[in-house]
Amino acid sequence: MQSPEDMYAIHQMPRFKEPPVLIHAFTGYVDAGGAVRMTIDHLLEHCEHELIATFDVDAVMDFRARRPVLSYSVDHFTGVDIPSIQLHEVTDSKGDSFLLLSGPEPDYQWMRFIAAVSGLGHRLGIRLAVAVSGIPWPAPHTRPLGITVHGSDPELVRGFRSVVGEVEVPGHMGAMLEFHLAQDGFDSMGITAQVPHYLSQFQYPQGAQTLINGLSRVTGLELPVDGLDPLAAQATREISDQLAGNDEFATVVTALEHQYDQTIGAPPGSLMSDEPVPTGDEIAAQLESFLRDLDAGDGKPDV
Repeated sequence: MQSPEDMYAIHQMPRFKEPPVLIHAFTGYVDAGGAVRMTIDHLLEHCEHELIATFDVDAVMDFRARRPVLSYSVDHFTGVDIPSIQLHEVTDSKGDSFLLLSGPEPDYQWMRFIAAVSGLGHRLGIRLAVAVSGIPWPAPHTRPLGITVHGSDPELVRGFRSVVGEVEVPGHMGAMLEFHLAQDGFDSMGITAQVPHYLSQFQYPQGAQTLINGLSRVTGLELPVDGLDPLAAQATREISDQLAGNDEFATVVTALEHQYDQTIGAPPGSLMSDEPVPTGDEIAAQLESFLRDLDAGDGKPDV
């Protein structure tokens, strides 16, 4: 393996009063409802921040799979949007600093990238690493978004209830970092927003609200979330407008509401109640019809 340290360039070293929290957030694979992307954008927009390090995206990105966007005007190209993976020092609302590692999920050299992040973690003396993600979940938009919290130590997830048993999931950088940083001796955990699966392809600000509130709770940081309220309210209105008169989908939402309410009252580890709900094929067919109706319009709800 080539030296992990060669993967990044440090622009300045932060000076923390206390060991910082590292939040790592990657867009792409596990970003249902744009929850991760909107979390990154919101934190960098509403918190003071300084660039600490930049990773070599040329070494880890497949530009043919995710082609950069070029701007063109009349007879010439005017610019190109090259993705970046950056480490920022960010200041929360009460003046405490933390680290935010964000950007698109790398395509290549995962283990070298993980070693680079781990090395930076030791160098900067982080006390806790937290991954954020969003996954499609069989829940209605008419109920509060659920959150899954997982970690390397039971103390890290104390007070959070899990409804997931033993499962196997495809690897992704957030989870890989969460696992390997724990192996390297860090306290490491993750927060996953449970985005209604029929909205996973649209921008759903409630997912970012859930992640930011969860981050504040598990880290003790005071992270701003109010700026997302108008976007969330707009998304709710647009979803209601799209659902108006759609009896098939109303039936699905009602069934999901009933399942959600039953699950909330079920013992830990139980995902389903004894009440009948539509089969996967029935839900899929009705959701496809719903999404076709959205595509026939202007792509709402997209905020």
